[in-house]
Amino acid sequence: QVQMVESGGGSVQAGGSLRLSCVTSIRTFTDYALAWFRLTPGKEREFVAGISWSGGVTDYANSVKGRFAISRDNGKNAFYLQMNSLKPEDTAVYYCAAENREGAPPTPYNDYLTTFPSGYPLWGQGTRVTVSS
Repeated sequence: QVQMVESGGGSVQAGGSLRLSCVTSIRTFTDYALAWFRLTPGKEREFVAGISWSGGVTDYANSVKGRFAISRDNGKNAFYLQMNSLKPEDTAVYYCAAENREGAPPTPYNDYLTTFPSGYPLWGQGTRVTVSS
């Protein structure tokens, strides 16, 4: 059973920073594309940031570009979301997610990521981020 454990959430004032971590037990971690999503009441789960299996491709929601940065540490089977200049509208439960193209071997031709939650079979339990004005 793969485990994905998020940490780093909390309460911060607008303009502050937080760093979310997701530590996984995925054995073939380098094969996986990774992503962060967030969920707020009344909204669907929203893609925030993603990084491909090689780390060479990253993508961000327009609302967080220039403020958030995703990174991965293959040696620790972990990935991170550095969140700077936080805004009240960033308040949400943040989830880490991982996918490996349904087991297809990683190649330069599939070094991409999806922004759809349905594309990710592995999920963490969520960590809450609250940004006050």
